[in-house]
Amino acid sequence: MLPLLLGVFLVWYSLSQISIEELVKYFKKADYTWIVLGMFLGLLSHLSRAYRWRFQLEPMGYNIRLGNSIMAVFATYLINYTIPRAGEVARASILTNYEGVPFEKGFGTIVAERIADMLVMLSIIAVTLCLQFDFIYGFLIEKFDPIKIIIALVLGIVLIIFFLRFVKRSESKLALKIRTFINGLIEGALSIFKMKKKWAFIFHTLFIWGMYVLMFYVTSFALEQTQDIPFAAILIGFIAASFSIAATNGGIGSYPEAIVLAFLLFNIPEDPSRAFGWIMWASQTLMIIIFGGISLIYLPIYNRKKSKPKV
Repeated sequence: MLPLLLGVFLVWYSLSQISIEELVKYFKKADYTWIVLGMFLGLLSHLSRAYRWRFQLEPMGYNIRLGNSIMAVFATYLINYTIPRAGEVARASILTNYEGVPFEKGFGTIVAERIADMLVMLSIIAVTLCLQFDFIYGFLIEKFDPIKIIIALVLGIVLIIFFLRFVKRSESKLALKIRTFINGLIEGALSIFKMKKKWAFIFHTLFIWGMYVLMFYVTSFALEQTQDIPFAAILIGFIAASFSIAATNGGIGSYPEAIVLAFLLFNIPEDPSRAFGWIMWASQTLMIIIFGGISLIYLPIYNRKKSKPKV
């Protein structure tokens, strides 16, 4: 309920900063060639995700149909607009119902792929920090006292060290749960390199995130005011927008505001930044509603005359 309430508030806040009439003008003036291209790149990333999923299930003896994999992925994204993260549960359930894959095994593969995605996201952040170190360092120095930054970094490192020592040595229930969780994350990440088609899995993982970044980049050409923004702004805007999706249902309200905050670092005006954020969010949401809706309707029809595979 909280993410939904936050999303409603952010929608209200966003539309209080730019009138609906002004926002509609940006939508009317937008070059939809770039928007459609961005939607197509987003579609490719989702199809690649569905194809990649099969690599994780094959070592367990499950050769699921590509159609079911694709529809399960799109259904996941659509359901996440109602209850955050409920889509992952539904995705594993779809596999259980139509492919006979035990729920815990299907859900385990989803957790493992999220770990892979998280590693790529962290890599994008690291690359952005390296490429834009001077800019980020200058911004922090300008906005914050250097002494406070150093103190915060030292305190952060000390807290991390104490936390790791606590997790490693303590036998409390909390420490054991954290240790089990961390070990599970590490095991899940390493399992990727043990699968039969690990290089294909890694390729598709990089392809998925490459399409995400490219989708964000090409859509920026849809508005005249965002056509010439630096690629650094694209990367930081993409990172901010990606994290915003976890804050509210499907990023509603939070997505455009995250882009505004990122673009303000580069002195890009708020109105076109906010309009770009809404165009990005609306175009991708429309694609998810269309393909996710079709998937939920067609799944039982597609599987009506197909027997579950024998494992």
